[in-house]
Amino acid sequence: MRKRVWSRSLHERKYRGTQSAAAASQQRYPEIERARMDAGELMLFLQRVAVQHPDRDNIVFLCIGTDRSTGDAFGPLVGTRLTEAGFPHVVGTLAVPCDADRLGDALRSMPADKKVVAIDACLGKPESVGNYLVANGALYPAQAVGVQAPAAGDYSIAGVVNVYGPKPYAALQTTSLHDVLKLANSLAEAIELSWPN
Repeated sequence: MRKRVWSRSLHERKYRGTQSAAAASQQRYPEIERARMDAGELMLFLQRVAVQHPDRDNIVFLCIGTDRSTGDAFGPLVGTRLTEAGFPHVVGTLAVPCDADRLGDALRSMPADKKVVAIDACLGKPESVGNYLVANGALYPAQAVGVQAPAAGDYSIAGVVNVYGPKPYAALQTTSLHDVLKLANSLAEAIELSWPN
């Protein structure tokens, strides 16, 4: 059974408590309804998206994150696997991450005629860890740190890699690589099965 989750920004959980997040919290964030899903529910969600957009060439997977933080490597791990599987439009891999420094350029270069699936890591409640927060809508990745970045994605998937706490950066740095790999592999496999060659 899916649980509905309201969130201003998936990345808000990653950066809440920092000075820049305090400034960002005074801004208005679009309310987007997100559903917490396990791997099976995620597969059904992706299959529905694939029915609407069946051609791999019409989808861009925007895999946000960095290879320098275990928890935040979720996006680049997914991107690497999708690239290896032959998906033609993947932004963000372990070799070339779509991190905070590259995100703006990546968003500006998105083709207007393609649907974008934004993928990123987030922190959440203990019962959400190991699941995904999914939406028929965008991520707002930079707003949580006080940067006015455009929305990322027509669809969004965030892997809940660890529990949110008072030190979110430390939580991401000390996240189990095994757990992140498991989440990333499950998502990549679901994408591959939803858009077979």
